[in-house]
Amino acid sequence: MKILLIIDDYLPSSEKVSPKMMHELACEYIKQGHQVSVITPNSDINTGVDVLKIDGVMIYRYKSGGVKNVPRLTRAINETLLSYYAWKYLKTTFKKEKYDVIIYISPSIFFGPLVYKLKKLWSAKSYLVLRDFFPQWVIDNGLLKKHSLITYYFKLFERINYFAADAIGVMSFNNLEWFGKYYRKNKYLEILYNWSDTKPVINCTSEKHRKSLGLNGKVVYFYGGNMGHAQDMMNLVRLANYMSKKTEAHFVFVGNGDEVNLVKSAILQYGLKNITLLPSVNQEVYKEMLLEFDIGLITLHKSHQTHNFPGKILGYMANKMPILGSVNPGNDLKDVIEDFNAGYICTNGEDDLLARKAEKLLDKDCRTCIGLNARKLLTDKFSVNQASIQILEKFNRPSKANSKFAE
Repeated sequence: MKILLIIDDYLPSSEKVSPKMMHELACEYIKQGHQVSVITPNSDINTGVDVLKIDGVMIYRYKSGGVKNVPRLTRAINETLLSYYAWKYLKTTFKKEKYDVIIYISPSIFFGPLVYKLKKLWSAKSYLVLRDFFPQWVIDNGLLKKHSLITYYFKLFERINYFAADAIGVMSFNNLEWFGKYYRKNKYLEILYNWSDTKPVINCTSEKHRKSLGLNGKVVYFYGGNMGHAQDMMNLVRLANYMSKKTEAHFVFVGNGDEVNLVKSAILQYGLKNITLLPSVNQEVYKEMLLEFDIGLITLHKSHQTHNFPGKILGYMANKMPILGSVNPGNDLKDVIEDFNAGYICTNGEDDLLARKAEKLLDKDCRTCIGLNARKLLTDKFSVNQASIQILEKFNRPSKANSKFAE
């Protein structure tokens, strides 16, 4: 089978979770005997199209405006043009090639027009990996007005994005219910968890990051990823402030985002010596940190009405790190993590409870036991093999509704 993946960011120019997930999915399909290509925008290439191959995956990068780390208006304009530029620069390739299945991921919401056009061209089927509900989470956090013109504009493209999909996978049961309530349009809807390669983790004998940061002998609580409004980083700063009386505890935050300066200001304001704030690092350094540090942190803003599973938990689980965090009310990540005893998840605002759970994880035996459970959760629920089979089975057999919202 010929499979095309579409994503707004990809290797080797990105080290984020979604590109890593999609590359692992591509490699898994190649291992299964399928032919896989990726198309992705890139603002750094000098020609209309740049072609490269990584791990057997053919990657077509096409010229576009920047969509990462740019002003919001610039990003909105450039994302709107993603489908247009893909067709402009890859039209000849699209007409020569014929794919059986298109798998695309949202965000971004702006690939719907392209997917719809390619489906008609190839008589192909499409699967949308839906990782967050934009613009809903922006509305929930007060960054957009519910009835503004820009909101209606985004919602138009959101609906086109959903319309182009034959099947849609959301990441939790509560998201499935929410989506089915607002967007039921004869779609096959199901839960598709985030996924990761489950190859055994190589034990780390070096402690170079601990040494360079002066953290020898410390229990390190690690957060790696975006630090934006959606995360509510002050949630973790408050935790660090509470834990400052525990001299063996230290917090390392690695990443970029629009709340980095807020975190910097809070560190100075509270005089916190137990937080190390670092910029984003490449994937190899990130993996080294996961191997060296002790506890994986997550945080989600309490205003979210939808229920996402942060992709960073995959790296935590792969490295046998217990997961500690707080999420928006009703997020069923809490049930998934705690049913496996793979960590402690609180509701954002339960600061005292979060602090008590953090204190529990100062015990090494507790961390070891919970970390092993986290690894088991990865292999049982979040493996790339399971995700690859789940996606393609929709198109390898007669349609049968498994989702309570499928029709």
